[in-house]
Amino acid sequence: MIDFALAELKFKEFLKKKGRSQATLLAYAKDINQVTGFIQKNGRNLVHEVTKEDLEDFLKALKAQNYTSKSISRKINSIRTFFKFLKLEATIKEDPSKLLEHPKLTPKDPRILSSLEYRALRDTVKSDIRTASIMETFLQTGLRISELANLKFNDVVLNGEKQSKIVMDKREIPLNNSAIKALNSYLSIRPKTKAKTFFVTKTGKPLLVRNIRATLDRYFKKTGIPNASVNDFRHTFIVSHLKAGASLLYISRIVGHKRISTTEKYLNYVDVSASKIEKMELGDL
Repeated sequence: MIDFALAELKFKEFLKKKGRSQATLLAYAKDINQVTGFIQKNGRNLVHEVTKEDLEDFLKALKAQNYTSKSISRKINSIRTFFKFLKLEATIKEDPSKLLEHPKLTPKDPRILSSLEYRALRDTVKSDIRTASIMETFLQTGLRISELANLKFNDVVLNGEKQSKIVMDKREIPLNNSAIKALNSYLSIRPKTKAKTFFVTKTGKPLLVRNIRATLDRYFKKTGIPNASVNDFRHTFIVSHLKAGASLLYISRIVGHKRISTTEKYLNYVDVSASKIEKMELGDL
């Protein structure tokens, strides 16, 4: 019989041994601390006392607080991982989280930036060389924000339009003139640093996902582009190139989709039929 505090400590050590990142550790810790705090207010202090009803009451409380279905689903995953660990450790006999049901997720249509919007955005950020380079890299490669933040200096090959590319995760992403020019402009002002990441802060430290998102959100607002996010660059890249005639398989490889069916969904936002999609070289937006 152990209390929540000790169970959480053991769980954290388990995750560390599994090699989970610091960000993952913090996310799990926050989720588990939230649910155990809720249960303790109901008079339960030991992990073996937790019931499925306790967990369902917690999820209902989240819904009443207007948590999104996506956030609730993520917390369910954290709860299940926690109690699965306790079961494997023989700390509990029955797993109360086993039959928890995820809320239904209604996927939103991807937001595709119009040419007027991303051109206006270019004008707004042009005096901020680093942000301009980041934005252009997103637009011309379809990288995820986590991929750009983790982009290593050696991942970027700048050797003329025919041979310039980004190589990461067994993918080769060709770079066109717009991307090459933007990346070279950033290199001209990049601080000297031992950091391995391509994009760094003014003090030479790796640029984090939250830094990138906050900066671009500020520029979206400054440009007057409503309801936009960093992910929209990726959506715009995919749809623009499918519309221009690039093949589904080619784009799927470029953006790193595990299933081509994920790429196929974007055909709903392309004004050409799937039968007309043929392979072509990526061009400037």
